[in-house]
Amino acid sequence: MKQPPIGSVHETSTTQAPLSDSTRHALEVTKRGCEELLIENEWIQKLEKSHQSKIPLRIKLGLDPTAPDIHLGHTVVLNKLRQLQELGHQVIFLIGDFTSMIGDPSGRNSTRPPLTREQIEENAKTYHQQAVKILDAEKTEIRFNSEWCMPLGADGMIRLASRYTVARMLERDDFTKRYREGKPIAVHEFLYPLMQGYDSVALKSDLEIGGTDQKFNLLVGRELQKQEGQDPQCILTMPLLVGLDGVEKMSKSKNNYVGVTESPTSMFGKIMSISDELMWNWYTLLSFRSMDDIAALKRACEQGENPRNAKVALAQEIIERFHSRQAAEEALAEFEARFKQGALPDDMPEVNLQLNTGDADAALGWVLKSANLCASASEANRNIEQGGVKIDGEKAADKSARLKPGTYVIQVGKRRFAKVNLV
Repeated sequence: MKQPPIGSVHETSTTQAPLSDSTRHALEVTKRGCEELLIENEWIQKLEKSHQSKIPLRIKLGLDPTAPDIHLGHTVVLNKLRQLQELGHQVIFLIGDFTSMIGDPSGRNSTRPPLTREQIEENAKTYHQQAVKILDAEKTEIRFNSEWCMPLGADGMIRLASRYTVARMLERDDFTKRYREGKPIAVHEFLYPLMQGYDSVALKSDLEIGGTDQKFNLLVGRELQKQEGQDPQCILTMPLLVGLDGVEKMSKSKNNYVGVTESPTSMFGKIMSISDELMWNWYTLLSFRSMDDIAALKRACEQGENPRNAKVALAQEIIERFHSRQAAEEALAEFEARFKQGALPDDMPEVNLQLNTGDADAALGWVLKSANLCASASEANRNIEQGGVKIDGEKAADKSARLKPGTYVIQVGKRRFAKVNLV
């Protein structure tokens, strides 16, 4: 019989008996803001069984420490883990120190460069420190997948690799696209979904959480558990958080992110810069407020309340989570001073830019992009044309303007500042 595609689920749904109040509440918490829950009936059965037996479910989230810091986009899945933790379930924060050496190919159009063991270990330390700002550290099981992946050895890896065909791996959208475009796919990249799936076997996971781009990998875990005779995990995918630009997913490479280790002032200014429409999506995915509270806030704004007040509340909640209540209050005070009284930010970044050899000056658009004040030269020129750029307090309206060597305080829009040393 032909196997169904890995991205599809063909289990037959069964009619559910009326849910208990505890299960209904747990299901609502699980589905809040989620993209997809597979298989919902199975998850309900797991919840009911857990409630009756008083045995918590094992809920897994794996993150590869590919960079030293995480941003708010990463915390979407961590927030969901915290919500389920508060229901009394056992959450497992899995640091993919082994899988980082392979590199997750999800959503990529090229092979990810492998990291060294030293880079992975250093990044893993900061991931742990940052994750427990959201999770209850005392109730969180922290694991590293090198615990069971390293002992597999070559023979174990070969046996694991024998469980999937190349054709099945090519069902992944990103692999298919790269194959059709003639872009290289390294053999080791096929190991990544298998190793992530093997994590679920090792941890006896009941539910695995991941971004929408992880669906294939999560389903591999479900399949491997079946092969091992385990109850297959359910799968919860969360949307990818839209970044500050309101268009692309949050990413450091796109310069549209809010890092969880940024200063309170920087975090506050960035969050206040998002659109009112995007704010409600951020509330759903990032706030720990109940959905009833968020709905009440939204109704108040629709009835005439200034949306700015709701945005301030969101910014303060997030800053308090990663810093402190006092830091959130001080960030608000500085924000008010800066934008009501025209004061410059205390923690304005300082950037050193080197002129190209032989050049006496530099294009303003290039300076804005190089100082990370704009994501691209076209965005820089658009801001200049729209009157959104100030140099030392004076508006710059000529996109062909050039800057000579010197030090400048440059402002883009209301909330982006930098002290630029051009040499």
